[in-house]
Amino acid sequence: MPACCSSDHCSSDHASVDPRFRKALWVALIVNTIMFAVEIAGGLHAGSVSLLADAVDFAGDAANYALSLTVLSLGLMWRARAALVKGLTMGGYGLFVVGKSAWAALYGVAPEPYTMGIIGLLALSANLSVALMLYTFRDGDANMRSVWLCSRNDAIVNLTIIVAALGVLGSGTRWPDLIVAVMISSLALTSAFTVVRQARKEIAMAMTFPVAMSTPECGDKQSQADI
Repeated sequence: MPACCSSDHCSSDHASVDPRFRKALWVALIVNTIMFAVEIAGGLHAGSVSLLADAVDFAGDAANYALSLTVLSLGLMWRARAALVKGLTMGGYGLFVVGKSAWAALYGVAPEPYTMGIIGLLALSANLSVALMLYTFRDGDANMRSVWLCSRNDAIVNLTIIVAALGVLGSGTRWPDLIVAVMISSLALTSAFTVVRQARKEIAMAMTFPVAMSTPECGDKQSQADI
């Protein structure tokens, strides 16, 4: 650490940001914004809780990607704080889906499976393309890791929605849709715990070594060493 931050490279006021990561975030932001609108419309049309839950996830992810772009050139402290906000958002989204699923279990009806399946396939294609772009950055700091987890989780969710559509088609009931919605919430809560834990660790690190962590490059090296 002392050797790193005593160098001219680490003391520079300009953060070095991988342009590939910035480009990937912009693409992910656009894709998630479009898919939010598509899934809201499709979820309302089909009466699917899992599609509506995934739509909320797309909206949250779009906001998180925008937040990541905002803090991308800042030091570890700010990026860790952004990751903390994203982790808490993911947790709040998980709790929302739990509540929505409980309501639908009591008062809901079986959704329209064909719309569920078609939109699920469309969303899967979109999220797989984003996940492949972000795969290289999955072992970065808390900010990069949270972005990767979001894209990975979305692809998993879309697969389960497609399975749920087949389940609804075969059973004629709403339960496959609700089961997948609960799985979505569990995935969101688990990922939220992972991101929040790493973000708090990096915030504590930045507070312990405020000068050392003032630039992304020095902070990233120490963060990688501790992961």
